[in-house]
Amino acid sequence: MEQPEQTNTKAGFVALIGAPNAGKSTLLNSLVGSKVSIVSRKVQTTRALVRGIAIEGDAQIVFVDTPGIFKPKRRLDRAMVTSAWGGAGDADVIALLLDVRKGVDEEAEAILGKLPELKQPKVLILNKIDLIERSKLLDMASRLNEQVPFAHTFMISALKGDGIDTMKRQLAAMMPEGHWLYPEDQISDAPLRMLAAEITREKIYERLHEELPYQSTVETDQWQQRPDGSVRIEQTVFVERDSQRKIVLGKGGQTIKAIGQAARKEIAEIAESPVHLFIFVKVRENWSDDPERYREMGLEFPRG
Repeated sequence: MEQPEQTNTKAGFVALIGAPNAGKSTLLNSLVGSKVSIVSRKVQTTRALVRGIAIEGDAQIVFVDTPGIFKPKRRLDRAMVTSAWGGAGDADVIALLLDVRKGVDEEAEAILGKLPELKQPKVLILNKIDLIERSKLLDMASRLNEQVPFAHTFMISALKGDGIDTMKRQLAAMMPEGHWLYPEDQISDAPLRMLAAEITREKIYERLHEELPYQSTVETDQWQQRPDGSVRIEQTVFVERDSQRKIVLGKGGQTIKAIGQAARKEIAEIAESPVHLFIFVKVRENWSDDPERYREMGLEFPRG
């Protein structure tokens, strides 16, 4: 009988949970060292569980960036919250990320109240520490640890990179022994198509701010490698009303052109090849009630 192969490697999942805009996406990008999660000043931009993969010594850490947890009002909101808690329940370690400037607000309290239900080890990550007095920071850490027994408390600045390396080493030590789950050179298992759609969606947000809050979704319809090494990509932006379509297109198509240029530049970076990007804007009424759109975003469609 063959002996099982010995392994010195570790691999596991860390779920990043927190209220909207706590800085999860920025942290994920910082940990992985590459852009794998959409970053926006608008809350609620992460719709699906985007995974980023980091290597630390002999450990592979797969970060699951859950949608921000908040009080769901619409069907899409409910799908995102269900997805967030589902992602946390499947992880080896749960990392709660808090923006120290906001402190423990109503949303953070709701998350803290639910954390004890989850059995896995939990760590606390206090983000944006450069923006608060040290005494307040230590007081907050102490109070939170009284409420929930965290295995570790990390104090970081995701944007500046402070404290990231120490945290990564500690998380690596918490991973279970086992073979790596992904090839070494693969930073994200979010397919490039999905990542490209996320980038375009981010550019729509940046450009249109208040005019088009969440009534749009982007899908990559075609990803075609061309003989010259470039990629031809076709995407569709779905909006719910014709008035929104006009906003996205802009006068003489100027807005969509600017969005396309910004998206193409970033998609070319992740695809590591020249990109020809074609974006179409279509009206699909009530897309946010269509189960197929949820599957595209990696979410379960909430019934009722």
